Amino acid sequence: MLTLEDFHPLTLEDKPLFDIHYKTFPPIHSDNLFTTMISWMDYAQYHYAMVDDTLCIMTKIGNIIRFRPPIGKRSKTIADQVLHLAKQQDSDYPLGVIDEPTKDWLSATYPNLVISPHRDFFEYVYTAADLAELSGSAYAKIRNRLNKFTKQHTYTVEEIDKDDIEEVRKFLHRWCLWKDCSSDPFLEQEKKAILTSMDLFFELDLRGLAIRINGAIESIAIYEQMNSNTAVVHYEKGSPDYDGIYKAINAETAKILQEEVTFVNRESDMGIPGLRKAKLSYRPHHMVEVFHIAKANLL
Repeated sequence: MLTLEDFHPLTLEDKPLFDIHYKTFPPIHSDNLFTTMISWMDYAQYHYAMVDDTLCIMTKIGNIIRFRPPIGKRSKTIADQVLHLAKQQDSDYPLGVIDEPTKDWLSATYPNLVISPHRDFFEYVYTAADLAELSGSAYAKIRNRLNKFTKQHTYTVEEIDKDDIEEVRKFLHRWCLWKDCSSDPFLEQEKKAILTSMDLFFELDLRGLAIRINGAIESIAIYEQMNSNTAVVHYEKGSPDYDGIYKAINAETAKILQEEVTFVNRESDMGIPGLRKAKLSYRPHHMVEVFHIAKANLL
C-alpha cells in the first residue's frame, strides 16, 4: 500500500528517470514537466514515487499536501492508493492537475466521482505559425504595437548561451525591482523559480532568447520542447521602458519554434485578469484543460 513515506523529494539527479518515463508517457500539462517542478521546488516541495513503472507526484505547500493522478499505464490499483492518500489530507482539493484523458478514465473507472474544471490552470496553446506571423485582422492590434516597437527601437535578437547567463540574472533582478517582487509573494516565488532555472539552464536542457537594446538585455524568453509537437515557454520577461517589447520577444521566439514544432504552450493565466486578457488576445488554438477533485467528493 502506497504511503507518504514512499515519496522522495525531487532532486536534479532524478532528471534521467523523468526523461525516460516521459518518452513513453509525454506530459500534457506543463506543471508535470521536470523543469517546472525542480524550479518551483522551494515553493511546492515536490515529491515523487515510482510504483510499477507509474509515476506518482505529491506537492507540499506550507502544510498542505496534494496529489496528482498517476502518470503511466492506467491502473485502478495504483489510482485507488493515490485516492486513498488524497482522502487523508486537509486540502479542500487534494487531487489536481488532472488532464482531460485522465479525467475521462477516472470518470469511467469511478462513475460517482465528481471532477471539476480548474479554469485558472487551463493552459493556452497556439500554433507557432500564428504567433510568428500574426496574420489577419484578429492580430491587427498586436501587429500595430509590434510595428511601433520595431520602428522606435533598434534591437538585436540572440539565443542565450553560457556567456549570457550572468547578464540574464542581472536583468531578472532589475525586472523584479521594476515589478517590486518583494511586495508580492507570488512574484517573489516566481523570481526564485526563474533564477533556479537559470542556475540549471543547461542541466535542464533549456533554451532561451534575448532582445538587446543599446547593447543591454531588455527582454528574455525561456523555453523547452515539451513533447513531439509542442514547445512550452516557461518565462517571458521584458523591460517596462519599452512598450511592445513583449510582442517582440513573443514573435521572435515563435519564429524559431515554428521550424521545430507545431504548437507553443504558453502555460496558464493563474486566474490573473490582465494575464487572461493578454493570453486570449493571441487567439489560442486550443486549451489544455485540467480538473481537480474536492475532498468532500472523495469521502
